[in-house]
Parts: sequence; structure tokens; C-alpha cells
Amino acid sequence: MSETGRTEQNTRKLGTWSVFVIAVSAMTPLTVVAGALPLGYGEVKEKGIPVAYVLVAAVLAIFTVGLTAMARHVPNSGAFYAYAAKGLTRPAGVGTALIALLAYNAMQIGLYGAFGVAAHNAAAIFGLEMSWIVWALLGWVAITGLGLRRIDVNARVLTVLVGAEVLIVLVLDAVMVGHPAGGSVTFDTVNPALIATAGGVSLLVGAVAGMVGFEAPLVYAAEARDPRRTVARAIFMTLGVAAILYGGSAWAMSVVAGPDRIVEVAAEYLNDLFFVLPDPYLPAAITDLARVFFATSLFAAMLAFHHTVARYALTVAREGVLPPALARTRDDVPVAASLAQSGLALVVLLVFAALVLNPTTDLFFFGTVSGGLGVLALMTIASLAVLRFFRRDPHGETRWRRSVAPWIATVFLVLMLLLSVAFFGDLLDSDNPVKVWLPPLAFLLLFVGGVGWGRRLRRDRPAVYAAIGGGLPPEGAPAAAGADSDHRG
Repeated sequence: MSETGRTEQNTRKLGTWSVFVIAVSAMTPLTVVAGALPLGYGEVKEKGIPVAYVLVAAVLAIFTVGLTAMARHVPNSGAFYAYAAKGLTRPAGVGTALIALLAYNAMQIGLYGAFGVAAHNAAAIFGLEMSWIVWALLGWVAITGLGLRRIDVNARVLTVLVGAEVLIVLVLDAVMVGHPAGGSVTFDTVNPALIATAGGVSLLVGAVAGMVGFEAPLVYAAEARDPRRTVARAIFMTLGVAAILYGGSAWAMSVVAGPDRIVEVAAEYLNDLFFVLPDPYLPAAITDLARVFFATSLFAAMLAFHHTVARYALTVAREGVLPPALARTRDDVPVAASLAQSGLALVVLLVFAALVLNPTTDLFFFGTVSGGLGVLALMTIASLAVLRFFRRDPHGETRWRRSVAPWIATVFLVLMLLLSVAFFGDLLDSDNPVKVWLPPLAFLLLFVGGVGWGRRLRRDRPAVYAAIGGGLPPEGAPAAAGADSDHRG
């Protein structure tokens, strides 16, 4: 098939299971459980992690009600970008697209830091010693190659990786709950009062960062066999898995370590905590295997986020907002956008290696938490867009879907966003003003700049402006830019 042929968005190859697997792989269950949860205990030094993850999952489930209702009427691979353009204004859509590109790139590239370290630790089990950057670059080569393959091929790879990591999480959780400190299981860390503090509130953005990926089905709506049902099913399934695995695993770690000692023990072991705690009760081969799966979990997440970034860039470029060269496809694959994302990741990795920065705290933790803040901003914008979209035209949706649920979600999301910015330094456990203020200011400036760019397009390139959020190239654009089926939302 040539570049001028149909794009991947027209192939509709993905069923509910495939989309669900992509979403779960983007959330990286084992990565969050073994990477983010221990850092929450050890770095943020708060015990309310189980409550934070369950609360965020509940809020996102309410948010999903209105979001999936809108997705039925605006099936676009640009997801939040398209919703902002259709529900708010086209300039707001452009600003939202820029936030999305930065946020998802920060998530994807940040994961390379943890992958390099995890792969180094896993290889050391077999006597192979190589620096984290070597493993990160090897992962980059594999991601770049798979990024140029069809999404259904990638979905099969992700199914194997996700199945393995979920299984190992459940096994280790069961072992930890079966060996409680002091001989009795306690529920001290599931007390909602634990998040009613400054530090506890800061856990919410960490929980949002851990949930990033649940919205991935929206990006694949135009590639799903039955988008009206597939997207909603996949998202709710993903949130259910996340609430159980994340909340349950955080609680299980506190059970085996003891609720009074979990913060102290986590500060000592950090990213090794999830493997150290059940280690005395398991054969060494099991914990060694878990460390290997930790590396493959990170790889699965990098691959899933790579595809998300590529599809956002493809959609925005195809509509003429970004350079049209990024819209080039081959055999249903967004080749140019994929290579651009890989190129950016390579530059960042080489800079981090040259500056000898810490791959865990400076790349992984800072990158993914910053990306999580950006995605929280995206969700807040999208929730506002849902309200306005259905206010203009109910589109036959029930009051619960078009108004009640979106209003509840919007209130919670706005509150979480404001609190996350206010306590961002607590979450990072840093008083460095650059680290604390750079991410929120960068997202704000990108949004403002995007709005300005959108207004300029309205004045100077009206055809491009009219196409924003529609999923199709502007009138008169070359066919090679591809199309997103016949949906304009």
C-alpha cells in the first residue's frame, strides 16, 4: 500500500481486548507498583497511597462517563485535542494538542530512565553488566523498530508482556498479604483521613500519573471495530484493573512491612521495595523473574506511549496545525510522527548521559510526574469541553451522561489540578524552583501559545482553521496527508 492509500485509522482492526491491553500496557501495572508506589512511600513519605489511587480511579470513572459519550460523536485519534476543539474553541484545541504532545512525550521519554536501570538490574542476575544508558539505547532501537509496525502487531506483543506483569503482581501481592507484620493483617493505610494533609493531597497527582494510559482507548476509537462500545468497555475495564492492582498492591506492601514502618522501609529500598518485601517467602527464581518482568513492563509502557504520541502528532499534522511532513504514513503506520518521537527521545537520552544525571529521579520520576500533571490538565480541559459540547446539543444522550457526571468530574478535576500545582514540590520532594515550577509553567505557556497560533490560523489560513478537530485534512490539502475516515465530529 502506498503513502497515499488509506491510513491506519480506516482499518478498524482492534477489538475490545486489544484496546484494553494497549491501555493497560500504557498504565504499566508493574512499573507503577514496583516504581511509583515505593517512591510515594519513600520519597513523599505518606501512607495514604492506597486511598489516593482508589479515589483517583473513582473520579476518573465518573469522568469517563461523559468522555466516552462525547467520543461516540467525535471519533478522532487526537482525543483530548479534538474534544477541546469541538467542545470549547478551535484555538483551545490547538493549545490542548501542544499540552498533550509535551505531556505524553515526557511520560514516554521519562520511562527510559527506569527501563535502563531495571534492565541493568535484571541483566546483573545473569552476570551481564552494562550501564543503564546502554540498555536504554537498546530499548530505544526496539521501540523505534516496533513503532514502524502496524498497531495490531504491537497489540499482540503487548498482550504477552502485560499478561506476564499482571500475573507476577498478583502472586507477589498474595505472598505479602499472607505474611503480615506482627502476624495480623491491618487496614491502617486505607484510612481516607490519610490524604487530608498537604503531603496526602500531593499523592493525588502521583496517582493520576499512575493512571495515565487509561484514556488510551480514545486514541484508537477510529481503529476499533465497534468504537461506540469498544472505547467505553476498554476504559472502564482498565480503571477497574488499576484500582485493584494499585490500591491492592500499595496496601499489601504496608501489610508485610507494617503500617508504622512502610515509609521507613520504602525510603531504604525505593524501587527495589516490591521485590525485597516478599523475597524471604519466595524462591529466589521468582523474585528474579519479577525483576525481569519489571523491565519488560517498562518496555511495554514505552511502546504504548510511543504510539499515543505518534497518533496525536499524525492527527494534528494531518489537519495542518503541525508541519504536514509529520502526517506521512506507510502501510497504515504514522511513519514520520513515529520517527520524530524516536528522534526526540534519542536526543534527551544522549543529553542525560552526557550530563551524568540520575536516570531514576531526574529522568523517570521527574518526567513521568510532570507528564502526569500535563495529562491531568488535559482531562480537566476535556471535562469542560464535554459540558459545553452537550450543552449546545444533547445528541440524544441521557442527563447523567451529558451533564451530571461531567459536572461532578469537572469539580473534582479542577480541584485536583489546583492542589497538584500547589503541592507539586511536595510530590517531587524537591524545593528546587526550576523543578517545581518548570512543568506547570511550560504547560501553561504551551496552551497560551497554542491558542495564539490557532487565532493566527483563523486569520491567515482559514481552511486549516476550519479543519481543526475534524480528523480530516484541510480543503485542498494533498491526499498523502491521510484521512481519519469520514468523521468530522
